Amino acid sequence: MNRYLKTLLLLAIPLVSAGITLTACEDKDKPEYEWEWGGDDTPNTEKPRYIWVDAAANFPDFANSKENILRDLTLAKEAGFTDIVVDVRPTTGDVLFETDVEQQVEWLGAWLPGGYTKIERTATWDYLQAFIDAGHSLGLKIHAGVNTMVGGNRTSLGPSGLLFRDASKAEWATQLLTENGIVSTLEGTETGSRFFNPVHEEVQSYLLDMLADLAAYQELDGIILDRGRFDDLDSDFSEYTRLKFEEYIGHSITNFPDDIMPAGTAVGNLPNPQPPYFKRWLEFRVKTIHDFMEKARNRVKGVNPDISFGVYVGGWYSTYYNVGVNWASPRFNTSNAYSTWASTKYHDYGYADLMDVILIGAYASPTSVHGSSEWTIEGFTRQAMNKIKGDAKVVGGPDIGNGQWATAADDVINNAIRESVPACMNAGDGYFLFDMIHLKLKPHQWDYVKQGIDKALAED
Repeated sequence: MNRYLKTLLLLAIPLVSAGITLTACEDKDKPEYEWEWGGDDTPNTEKPRYIWVDAAANFPDFANSKENILRDLTLAKEAGFTDIVVDVRPTTGDVLFETDVEQQVEWLGAWLPGGYTKIERTATWDYLQAFIDAGHSLGLKIHAGVNTMVGGNRTSLGPSGLLFRDASKAEWATQLLTENGIVSTLEGTETGSRFFNPVHEEVQSYLLDMLADLAAYQELDGIILDRGRFDDLDSDFSEYTRLKFEEYIGHSITNFPDDIMPAGTAVGNLPNPQPPYFKRWLEFRVKTIHDFMEKARNRVKGVNPDISFGVYVGGWYSTYYNVGVNWASPRFNTSNAYSTWASTKYHDYGYADLMDVILIGAYASPTSVHGSSEWTIEGFTRQAMNKIKGDAKVVGGPDIGNGQWATAADDVINNAIRESVPACMNAGDGYFLFDMIHLKLKPHQWDYVKQGIDKALAED
């Protein structure tokens, strides 16, 4: 959920809305946080339990069948989930809801027993509305998940999405700092998502118009923005962004990009000595995303004041600077905790106070459920609570199909599913599981998560 490289999923089912950084590097010179956020005394019975429904992975079941949607939402309800996040803007950038801004999804790639296959959508009914109707009939809340800053995707089945379809939008594509110079993300032939440049004002206007149409679904309970970020640390180094950065700092830069960051800079292995504008560049990036999120919240709430507005982010805050996101409270002093990379103004652009809910990808391994540090499921959630400080609801949970979850013994995985629920619910404001497809791949997976939910509710 860093270019967010996902590992091959169990039974080769690819999920595209989250990712894992496998190493974490913290600034050891400062305490990680200044004070403990104790949360409130809300009983677990009143805390929400979210499950994510990735579009591509679940498309074989849901693209053309309302019956299958109702069937699987019924399983989610019976297991104890209360909230569904249905992915309605996959990594192609096309959509599965009604809007005049972007075209509808025509096909998505998914792994079937015969291999990676194009799944075509032939149904004409409204995909999102079908989830709303089925979910509400069961008493579930329905949230629309949006892959925000993506504009296209390339797979072995070929390219798809706006950036590949419309040459006039080439300037919207992010430009990457590489060993071979600054190049557009469209120039590569590797598979994966193609990001927009989040700095570009036309990109932001396009996305805000799209979100307004989404918020117009009056029965929709919430909107969750995924990938509301830069592509990675090497993004965006376009001339457009250079000029915006120079405007931000108030003067031009003679040696661009060398005075910001050398090519090849890696997360956790920052340049030493640092170029003169490195920290200001990171500060500018988080301001860009903060300001976009503020615009998005205002646009969404302007259409529907009652809708919940939130984000999904990875829990690995200590290295999340790479994607230009500060999901903490502005009251969390980032530079005090992470002086290696955070400027003294970095904390000003924490956006937790703009959110109603923040889903935390607590994507540790199945052998690391309990603990207080990053790279434990419980620890990711507890640390997010400390950083968000009550500004938004914190709902953490695991990705149960990637990394070691795809290779560990069944009994280890099953126990980890059970234990992850009370670990996250006791530490935070709810539970979040990625992704529904993993509960459908093997027998009895719904039973194990139900056992975990039952355990967490009984602990009240």
